[in-house]
Amino acid sequence: MIQKLQEQTTAIIKKVYDMDMQPEFSRPPAEHGDFATNVALQLAGKLSLAPREIAQKLASELTAQAGVETSVAGPGFINIRLSDATLFSAALAADTLEQPLTGKTVVTEYSDPNPFKVLHAGHLYTSLVGDAISNIVEAAGATVHRVNFGGDVGLHVAKAMWSIIQDLGGEQPEKLHDIPKSEKLDWVSARYVAGNEAYETDETAKAEIVAINKRIYELHAVDDHSSPFAQIYWTCRQWSYDGFDDLYERLGMVPFEKYYPESATTPLGQETVQAGLEKGVFEKSDGATVFKGEKLGLHTRVFINSEGLPTYEAKDLGLSLTKWQDYAFDQSIIITGNDIQEYMKVIIAVVSAFNKQAAERTLHLTHGQIKLAGGRKMSSRAGTILRADDILSAAEQAAADNFESADMAITLGAVRYSFLRNRLGGDIIYNPEESVKLEGNSGPYLQYALVRAHSILKKADGVVSASEVTELDEAERSLARTISVYPEAYQNALRDHSPHHICNYLYDLAVAFNRFYENSRVVGHERTAIRVSLVTAYKNVLKSGLTILGMPQPEKM
Repeated sequence: MIQKLQEQTTAIIKKVYDMDMQPEFSRPPAEHGDFATNVALQLAGKLSLAPREIAQKLASELTAQAGVETSVAGPGFINIRLSDATLFSAALAADTLEQPLTGKTVVTEYSDPNPFKVLHAGHLYTSLVGDAISNIVEAAGATVHRVNFGGDVGLHVAKAMWSIIQDLGGEQPEKLHDIPKSEKLDWVSARYVAGNEAYETDETAKAEIVAINKRIYELHAVDDHSSPFAQIYWTCRQWSYDGFDDLYERLGMVPFEKYYPESATTPLGQETVQAGLEKGVFEKSDGATVFKGEKLGLHTRVFINSEGLPTYEAKDLGLSLTKWQDYAFDQSIIITGNDIQEYMKVIIAVVSAFNKQAAERTLHLTHGQIKLAGGRKMSSRAGTILRADDILSAAEQAAADNFESADMAITLGAVRYSFLRNRLGGDIIYNPEESVKLEGNSGPYLQYALVRAHSILKKADGVVSASEVTELDEAERSLARTISVYPEAYQNALRDHSPHHICNYLYDLAVAFNRFYENSRVVGHERTAIRVSLVTAYKNVLKSGLTILGMPQPEKM
């Protein structure tokens, strides 16, 4: 509706004043109308006319051409009130979203856990928010490719492999069969923690780990799958991947299309660094190959270390170029913690030196830390981390304490909504008890709101709903107005790549509906046909929003 008003007002401004200007519209308090604009004040300085004079002229033209009621307030604000028929139609069509990204290809990269390490709360957050952002972009008509990236080579893997071999009593892959299936992922993660401690406290172990690091790169170079060392590596790497997939399935996420391991992106990264060294993008420093970013207001990063091994930087460079080769994307969205914000600026700057289009089309979104209420700092090196399982277990316990028959749908709804309702960027304090409450701004509250709508419509089964009206009562109009806001909330979420806009809107919608239902009987009333239509529109919008957020939708609670 806003877009239509903008187009009509833009045409009127061009016709009356021969000026090109697209006005902005806002949502004023209901008593002032459905929309408002201050475009007359913006035009006043350009036209040397009184803003109220301009506002009155534009309001008169809008009333005549757009079929709306208008009024002028204050120094020159134009308030617009839709007819009840128009508002009712807008409410009924509110779940039909525009698709401005039709024909576009978007790659979304998120989650990014490393094999041989535990999947912590930060991974849980970026997994859920990445899933929701992918849904937002997909709803806009884009073809979305969900991809994942993780470090299956590097020092952290060497630390884990050293500890694994120590625990097995040597390179004896057959002993891996003795580890129970339920303990595999935790066992591998614990080996990393032990290996990291040894690396930092034992010089002999450190030297052995450095040597193992080189063996892992060599293993990939020759595609070794048969040696005892290789069997241990590939088996434990797969255990990590299986654990990640199990969690994604448990979370109800859309499956990833592709997983890029660092071992697959390293060769292109190394080749590109070598080519960049020859063309002056990189330079040598104390035996390492570095990019000096100070000339761009950034900082220096090492891409090949003094031992000739690629760093994370080279692997990320290879990843960006590989994604371009695979998808030639219109946009690549990368979602990570905000601790690597400056690092990613360097990576994108280096990518620009080799593929300017890929760099310009890359958007890096960041989030803060996840903590339980009164929480602790995460550190996978020390093993004192807040794991993804810790969050889910806390939510499951809270749901069990608050519901007679709480299922996983309520748990996931609680966790997803608690994470997604926060503006992307800041830290999140997760409170399990608050997240599962049926009162207040929570996932279960919205899930129950949908269950309630289904229940009402079931009671109204057989009622022929109204497709158009000439007049709404005050309660009906208020609900219709709130329903009609959904496309704007969605567009805000698409613009900012932040699901919190949809979360905030859905909560306001549910509150508005409860207020309506408390005072307006739906079934067995002379206005039942109109009210059933509004309840249906409400249900459709609520379902659409919850689907985009990835929220489970139980049939009963």
